[in-house]
Amino acid sequence: MVPTLIGISIITFAVVQLAPGSPVYLKLLQQQGQMGADSNTQKIIEDTTRLYGLDKPLWQRYVIWLGRLVRLDFGKSYKDGRPVMDKIIEALPVTLQLNILSILLVYLISVPIGVYSATHQHTLSDHAITVGLFLLYSLPSFWVAMLLMYFFGGGQYLDWFPIAGLSSRGAADWIWWRWLGDRLWHLVLPVTCLTYGGLAGLSRYARSGMIEVVRQDYIRMARAYGFSEKTVIFKYALRNSLIPIITLLGTLLPALIGGSVIIESIFTIPGMGKLGFEAIVSRDYPLIMGVLSISALLTLIGLIISDTMYALVDPRIKVDA
Repeated sequence: MVPTLIGISIITFAVVQLAPGSPVYLKLLQQQGQMGADSNTQKIIEDTTRLYGLDKPLWQRYVIWLGRLVRLDFGKSYKDGRPVMDKIIEALPVTLQLNILSILLVYLISVPIGVYSATHQHTLSDHAITVGLFLLYSLPSFWVAMLLMYFFGGGQYLDWFPIAGLSSRGAADWIWWRWLGDRLWHLVLPVTCLTYGGLAGLSRYARSGMIEVVRQDYIRMARAYGFSEKTVIFKYALRNSLIPIITLLGTLLPALIGGSVIIESIFTIPGMGKLGFEAIVSRDYPLIMGVLSISALLTLIGLIISDTMYALVDPRIKVDA
């Protein structure tokens, strides 16, 4: 895990640092109205480059950054001078609220759909579910978000749901149950946009895994012993068909932290996705590396968790100490 993380950090650091654009010039462009073009401009560029440490060779900058990474110190943002970790800690709870609800809904809905579709293979209902899920999977999230805002967010039709932010004005002073209801009401549309695509894809994995398992010899043996079809499916087949879904679960941790750039931007949600997008636009190297490093670390941790969970759902797999 450690050498893999170092390898990821090397590639990521090189790509970020060598990408076109410079945070120094972007900052000067933002201040162009105040400073103008004079003989001191070049000196300001050199001083700013030295301040950010961009005058050092690439390998030296990486060594310095790696030393900070060991202490979980991602440095200060080029944009506003605030510590990167503080900005991440502020945006992280917002993204967790959004994505935990989405992932729970995806699994709670997709697994039953996949099981039903697999146990009714080649029927009219199976074909209808397949067509419907493929249509959902093909719909772009930004397009669905705009439609939901138009039809249910105060457009030409219904004004049922809020379309911006996470809370109503003054919600911080409300009693907790009222505040919670307001927060959940604000999350309806963005969570819907984050859920339907994953639901469509995961249900297909659940269906294929279940179809493969029900053809195994031990399932035929369970039926031969006279167990009911419900017992065969939910006690013996379902548990062993979860291997592909658990594999996908290992990639969900970075998704929890990374957030959704498109959805968070459309609904004006100050989460990790929007934070990372703004960092890329402004060439905020410390913030970009902070977000990407945490995502890489969580990806590796998620893979370890998924490998361990294999032994919990499939008794044929053993975890050696």
